[in-house]
Amino acid sequence: MDSIQTILAFIVTLGLLVSIHEYGHFWVARRCGIKVLRFSVGFGKPLFTWRDRQDTEYVIAAIPLGGYVKMLDEREGDVAEEERHLSFNSKPVLARIAVVAAGPIANFLLAIAALWIMYMIGIRALVPVVGEIAPGSLAAQSGIVSGAEIVAVDGRETRSWHDVNMALLRPVGESRSLDLSLRQFEKPSAAPYSVTVNIQSWLLGEEQPNPVRALGIAPWTPSVPAIIGKIVPDGAADKAGLRASDEIISMQGQPVTGWNEWVELIRENAGNELSVEVRRDGRLENLQLIPGEKELADGTKIGYIGAGSSPYSWPEEYIRDIRFGPVAALGVAAADTASLSTLMLDSLGKMVTGLVSVSNLSGPITIAKAAGASVKSGVESFLSFLAMLSVSLGVINLLPVPVLDGGHLLYHFVELLRGKPLSEKMQMFGMRIGLALILGIMFVALFNDLSRL
Repeated sequence: MDSIQTILAFIVTLGLLVSIHEYGHFWVARRCGIKVLRFSVGFGKPLFTWRDRQDTEYVIAAIPLGGYVKMLDEREGDVAEEERHLSFNSKPVLARIAVVAAGPIANFLLAIAALWIMYMIGIRALVPVVGEIAPGSLAAQSGIVSGAEIVAVDGRETRSWHDVNMALLRPVGESRSLDLSLRQFEKPSAAPYSVTVNIQSWLLGEEQPNPVRALGIAPWTPSVPAIIGKIVPDGAADKAGLRASDEIISMQGQPVTGWNEWVELIRENAGNELSVEVRRDGRLENLQLIPGEKELADGTKIGYIGAGSSPYSWPEEYIRDIRFGPVAALGVAAADTASLSTLMLDSLGKMVTGLVSVSNLSGPITIAKAAGASVKSGVESFLSFLAMLSVSLGVINLLPVPVLDGGHLLYHFVELLRGKPLSEKMQMFGMRIGLALILGIMFVALFNDLSRL
């Protein structure tokens, strides 16, 4: 069932993104007097087709990994004399630029619309309150203390841990100082204060960077009792005889005071046989537990047993409702879209120079899994994911790589400056290079997907 939901979420998400992108090209082409022959969502065998009054064929095809708008163009076939004025290549260069740019612009508008709706609906997010500080860490050296709320990073307001992470990802690979603005969470009336964190080659080359952890900060979490809530069948916990509702009293004679402490002890004892004392139905029992071992993305090996905590409630004061009226939400959505766009451009540039690992590239498998997870998490999560993916599609398509919209724009701007287009030979040469580059990137992204599986 989960697989079906993931596939459907992927198809709906990608179909929406492609439809909006291609509709941008289509809408502007029509306004510029260009005849559109076909509007296709997907590639391969057509599943559904129909035509409108202007004889444009609409297609929904079998492979939902893209789409295209085919326009009348003398470079792609014979055009009747009476229809030459309707061809793409006959239009002024500024009109052609508008048609090509309209696709990525439509993606940015979709992102703004998705975030606008999200902010009007409202989201509930965890307030970025600092929990434990690792001794000797950057956070400890700079004077960040437990219980402080991070209200801004380098002047960017941080309403949630998501905002903090996004702000801390911007200086990847850089060596400079970060300015963090904090306040005492327990004293809302207290004035904010600033600390400076000196970073060196920040998160350089990390495959799955965790900037908050890299600072030495653990987000604040409520005290959770060490009570088993869920057991994974055939996991280490199940094999040891642990049951739901068991309360962990001690391990190897060491008292266990909470769930977080229990998790840390398990992580540190992969493969070791442990004596665990539990309280079950009012009486104490001793069990023998051997945690399994798994390797994280950074190569660290940790223990795990296949058990979850019993349900617990998060204090309301640590949860923030982020909601705006229609006008304010539109402004915040536009600002977030612009911020995402610059972050992605910056990340792509750093990927080229080696400051960001290429293992961060994701392909259709990762996108599908993320789409499925966002749908399960609710409307707000899906809208946020849709906006991020739409911005990514818009930014990537504007890159000056032949085959992409950005490559076509490059050719048209060169024509605008020269007064005449580049030769067909030069354009085809660029297209071959662009195609090879895109295929290489797709191969790396798919390889990353399979590696993550």
